[in-house]
Amino acid sequence: MIAAGSPPAPIARYAREEPGYPERLTALEAPPAAVWVRGTLPEASAKAVAIVGTREATSYGLRVAEQLGAVLARAGVVVVSGLARGIDAAAHRGALDAGGCSVAVVGGGVDVPYPRGHRALQDRIAATGAVLSEWAPGTPARTFAFPRRNAYIAALADAVIVVEAGHASGAHHTVAFGDALGRALAAVPGPIDSPQSAGTNRLLRDGLHVIASLDDALALVGATPRRDPEQAPSDLDADAAACWASLGRRALDLEGVVHATGLDWRAAVTAVSGLEVRGLVMLDATGLYRRQL
Repeated sequence: MIAAGSPPAPIARYAREEPGYPERLTALEAPPAAVWVRGTLPEASAKAVAIVGTREATSYGLRVAEQLGAVLARAGVVVVSGLARGIDAAAHRGALDAGGCSVAVVGGGVDVPYPRGHRALQDRIAATGAVLSEWAPGTPARTFAFPRRNAYIAALADAVIVVEAGHASGAHHTVAFGDALGRALAAVPGPIDSPQSAGTNRLLRDGLHVIASLDDALALVGATPRRDPEQAPSDLDADAAACWASLGRRALDLEGVVHATGLDWRAAVTAVSGLEVRGLVMLDATGLYRRQL
């Protein structure tokens, strides 16, 4: 979260050929002459995935977009999107809530929230990542700017994932730009009777990679999954899982573990010792067990 009273993220202008200009944009046939950046762009070598889709997303689409944003961010992948309502915003939030970096490409000034309700989200993105635009600060968002914005989204990413899109969604433009640039292209399947999935299902029929699991998104860019530190490893037995849960974000001595889990001493010692052997918990110099994250 952004601390109250934190200074606003800096805004800088980078002309083509100048240091700081996003190298990936030069792959476009007509890259912008200059861009404005609020915040700090990730290194050009960082893996990045664009997550795009409809503004009129279903609860399923929002959930999937947020989960994709989170799992990619935890693996160190930059999540790129367009800050629009629906799928874009969910992907940005998933990445930010997971402690990752996100880049938003907007169709107006980097200091102008669009939609207006996304001011706080735009501030969060700029605080740990970047908001990028070819338009000068103070410029209101313009409808005709969005197709070029979609091209920049595709250029800044190694892969494009469409979560939900109707037949006429702007996400199709992002896919087309990504295809021209040689980016990996994928889509999330949806119900055949859902208008929001009509476009994504058609893209899959036409040959895009299928995102049937969160791991599929990681595989698209060769990223290694990282376990959610709040989620217990799936192969723990009941006693070990109880000890893991009892530690949470606090450290406990053995008596505290016994009290928190309800296990007897022998079972608690066995479970905690097994976690320690696996490197999942550590016993510190004060005699407290804590998670080894």
